[in-house]
Amino acid sequence: MSEPISALRQRETSGSVQIRDTGLRGMITLRGDLSHGKLGSTLKQITGQKMPGRNAVTLGADTGLAWMSPDELLVMVPYAGVRDALDKIAKTMAGQHHLAVDVSDARSVMLVEGPFAREVIAKLAPVDLHPDVWQPGTIIRSRLGQVAAAFWLRDPQTVEVICFRSVADYAFDLLAASAKAGPVGHFQRGI
Repeated sequence: MSEPISALRQRETSGSVQIRDTGLRGMITLRGDLSHGKLGSTLKQITGQKMPGRNAVTLGADTGLAWMSPDELLVMVPYAGVRDALDKIAKTMAGQHHLAVDVSDARSVMLVEGPFAREVIAKLAPVDLHPDVWQPGTIIRSRLGQVAAAFWLRDPQTVEVICFRSVADYAFDLLAASAKAGPVGHFQRGI
């Protein structure tokens, strides 16, 4: 059996805004009744994070829960912990209509870090990213150029981006080109 590798194989750029592959990440798409009984406590046990509200993400160093729709969460755990997390979710949701699927190898995760990281994304996504609208803890599902992506601010200068593995090189190159072009001065630096 081959060893798992990330789609971007640790690619990174340098400059005032850096783009880098985060490596392998365990990700589970969970669909069902998110208010079901003990689901919140099970997910807190798995990730250490509380259930996110609408359009929110709750994050730890290598774990998290991202609201994707009223009946869907993205559960993020260390890559090696996916099987155990799936087992715990199945036990908690036994008898309830739900879907929990390992999507770790179908996704790619990148960080955009630097003083105008927000502008790097804003040049590519057709959404309002003003600091009054987009703040740490808020997830946005949209597009980067021509591909679907989800992204959130880890902090005011760090954006985490998730896209399909099949378009990871395109998304990385698009982000790198946007960063290389520099800021356009739309947002104050560091916000």
